Amino acid sequence: MDRVVAADTVPGPHARVDDISECPPVIELHDVAKRYRIGDLTVTAVEQVDLRIGESEFVVMLGPSGSGKTTLLNLMGALDVPTEGTVRVNGADVGRASKAARSALRRRGMSFIFQTFNLFPALTAAENVHFGADVAGRPDPAGVAQSMLERVGLADRGDHFPSQLSGGEQQRVAIARALATGNPIILADEPTGELDFRTGVQILQLLEAQADAGKTVVVVTHNREIARSADRVVELSSGRIVADGPPSGGRRPIAELRW
Repeated sequence: MDRVVAADTVPGPHARVDDISECPPVIELHDVAKRYRIGDLTVTAVEQVDLRIGESEFVVMLGPSGSGKTTLLNLMGALDVPTEGTVRVNGADVGRASKAARSALRRRGMSFIFQTFNLFPALTAAENVHFGADVAGRPDPAGVAQSMLERVGLADRGDHFPSQLSGGEQQRVAIARALATGNPIILADEPTGELDFRTGVQILQLLEAQADAGKTVVVVTHNREIARSADRVVELSSGRIVADGPPSGGRRPIAELRW
């Protein structure tokens, strides 16, 4: 397995806060619902959700397709607004914010890793990562891009276009782009969903390193085995939280997972 390092700094294994009551609430949802109109029907994606996520937590939102986990991630990421209730990110009320304010929050406050990668096909790997650093306003975005590609083990692939990269390499470019922003919140939607086990382990280790460095990491997955690597598992069913706490049986090292 290639060695990959993703954090700007990697403190010791006890860097994260174990008791969420000690964590400042980076993300807060209070009595949140999201409903969509489809013709004459009203579809409820999430309902009566209360959730607090603190700084440096590594949280997995677990549930089957249609359980509402991606909708919740979009609400946390200011990509959508709630129909009812309140979503606050770093104290900002997402539902009351203007489109411009939500856009600014996304640029400077959080980074997204999408299951479908969302790389720009006409840009090289280095240019895709450069874009992330540039949009976030980081100095020397070209240098940041090269550094991040090195840290995800793709220093020699920077001049390749997405079509010239494997699925695992594309996902690592997407992660490098997200990390290049330097933003304190990382939201990942099924980041290992289309990947082989070996690459999936690498990606989870990259995300864990970010939580160890003090960032808040939220991962959406349907894979219960992956959830065992988190500090905390928020389980959803039919748009509601049905369980919230440490993984059953305790947290396991990522290297010990099998799926």
